[in-house]
Amino acid sequence: MRIEKTSISRLNDIDFSNLKFGEIFTDHMFVCDYDNGKWIDPRIVPYKPIKIEPSANVFHYGQAVFEGMKAYKDNSGKIWLFRPTENYRRISISSERLAMPELGESVFIEALNELLNLDSDWVKPGIGNSVYIRPFVFGSEHCIAASPSKKYKFMIILSPVQSYYSNSIKVLVAEKYSRAANGGVGYAKAAGNYGSQFYPTSLAQKEGYDQIIWTDSKNHKFLEEAGTMNIFVRIDDTIITAPTTDTILDGITRKSLIRIAKDSNIEVEVRPISVDEVIEAHHKGRLKEIFGSGTAVVISEISGFGYKGKNYNLKDVENSYASTLRSIITKIQYNLTEDPYGWTYEVSPVKV
Repeated sequence: MRIEKTSISRLNDIDFSNLKFGEIFTDHMFVCDYDNGKWIDPRIVPYKPIKIEPSANVFHYGQAVFEGMKAYKDNSGKIWLFRPTENYRRISISSERLAMPELGESVFIEALNELLNLDSDWVKPGIGNSVYIRPFVFGSEHCIAASPSKKYKFMIILSPVQSYYSNSIKVLVAEKYSRAANGGVGYAKAAGNYGSQFYPTSLAQKEGYDQIIWTDSKNHKFLEEAGTMNIFVRIDDTIITAPTTDTILDGITRKSLIRIAKDSNIEVEVRPISVDEVIEAHHKGRLKEIFGSGTAVVISEISGFGYKGKNYNLKDVENSYASTLRSIITKIQYNLTEDPYGWTYEVSPVKV
């Protein structure tokens, strides 16, 4: 792998106590090109704009997928990734769904390792601090024929971040718009999945909500995801989450929380859950918690939701499952406790 280091770091210009999510980027980035049926020239170069033709496939046909990961620094200065092979697996699945080539896993892991070593000072210790990692692939062929691109770029950029949501959020249950449909690309991290959410989300925000709880596209009856998060509902002492399908993203945080909850003797049901069931549980005082999960947020509590013109607020609970699960998974991610699952990956120092 070719490595070109920056001549001047921007590290000292950054106010790490006042970061806006995803607006600041580290000194370096990874780039790899696909041409003539193979990936070529993997390299790490200084973070900078890239040149791209206006006829590039991605602008016209949306061949683009991405991943979301984080790097954490423990109290001894070691950097850790959380289940990176799951991210590789998912970006490969996403790429396949959009007829894009997969990058080899060894190159993916090596790129993460080299990039994080080079920009290690950007990863600050302390719970809440991390570097968000954005691997992405897009069609770069200069051609507007309606066909898969013959050329691609695979890139990784890094962004120092703090917590995505600092407070609980309110959500609006979708009654008209849909995030994904059966047979579509809802299970993939396709860029278009997110772009199409912005308009209905903006309408919800005008009504005073932060995000949308997406429902099934056929009848808008069953909960699917909450904004950009997987969703969990606690009724009595049981956590319920929708099963992953071709409309629901296979969240890495989601599957980790399910395992942790079960090992913590918390009852978990993976099954469809309807809006009516949630509202009935609320009326009967059985609805204890709703929370979302994802890489950026880890866990975000939902304090209330709107549906058919009515608002439903949730009371605080003393034995919050969201708080318990957040504490357990966060301690694993920051290497503050034993990892009984083998989920964490230590970024190895580069050999001189």
